[in-house]
Amino acid sequence: MIEPGDGAKSPAQKAGAKKAEARPAVLGVACGVGAALGWALGFAATRHGLKAGLTPVDLLMHRYFWSGLAFLPFVLRSGVGNLCGIGWGRGLALMVLGGPVFSLISYAGFLFVPLGHGSLIQPSCATLGGLFFAAALLGERISLSRFVGAVVIVCGLAVIGGESIRHIGLSGVQGDLIFVLTGFMFAGFGTLLRYWRVSGLSATAVINVLSLLLVPAYVATGGLDRLAAAGLGENALQAVGQGILAGPAALFLFAFSVQMLGAGRAAVFPAIVPALTLLVGWLLLGEPPTALQAAGLATVLLGFYLAQRQR
Repeated sequence: MIEPGDGAKSPAQKAGAKKAEARPAVLGVACGVGAALGWALGFAATRHGLKAGLTPVDLLMHRYFWSGLAFLPFVLRSGVGNLCGIGWGRGLALMVLGGPVFSLISYAGFLFVPLGHGSLIQPSCATLGGLFFAAALLGERISLSRFVGAVVIVCGLAVIGGESIRHIGLSGVQGDLIFVLTGFMFAGFGTLLRYWRVSGLSATAVINVLSLLLVPAYVATGGLDRLAAAGLGENALQAVGQGILAGPAALFLFAFSVQMLGAGRAAVFPAIVPALTLLVGWLLLGEPPTALQAAGLATVLLGFYLAQRQR
């Protein structure tokens, strides 16, 4: 039987078809925003935990212990000998650039500067580093729009850095430089994923499971005593914020948004993390952004928009 073409469809049928096409897009957008919110809440949980007396190592344990247990069956099924096909050498390199070493340095940055600095500088430098590494190591062409976006991001970072010098001092600059380092580390992580053709899910599973190897050293150095001193409420908050929302949940939602929208459209969602983090920090932690931070945020977001355009 021959199916009628679009011209033979009734207005009601056409409207129903448009609604069916729109549903995946709406779901993809909702998942992408959910992933960005998960990352933002992870930043806020980090700041809260440090103010409550937890150390960066304690936060690191919450970030990787729970998700490591969750991913352990997946890695065991896929094979420990070759680490899900990634290999031990590459797995350890990814663990340094995008795993516990990266996270530990990032958490330490919040000891020197407010929440807004890390949530702006780290993603911004990850974007800058990603553009640089893509051109230098992968041979990808950088469009004029992306180059201009990178310049605008640098200007936004300069505004934030000026705020650090005026209101925090040299320790603030030290904290900002830590986030510059971790931003470029994460850019290297993403570049190696593309260069080695490693899926995000496999890399995440391997990194989290390898991080379980650090648990004995953590226990031996009195880590459990610090967790007990922080109280059940703070540990529950970190388990949810670090081990679920900022980890597996955000990864799954982002991956699903890529499936629904495509990689190009989904790439915009990490760009809204700084704005969401400042909003979350204001509402939940009582840390309103300063005028210079707000100006830096607006500049950085403009740079993000330009850097992520295709032309």
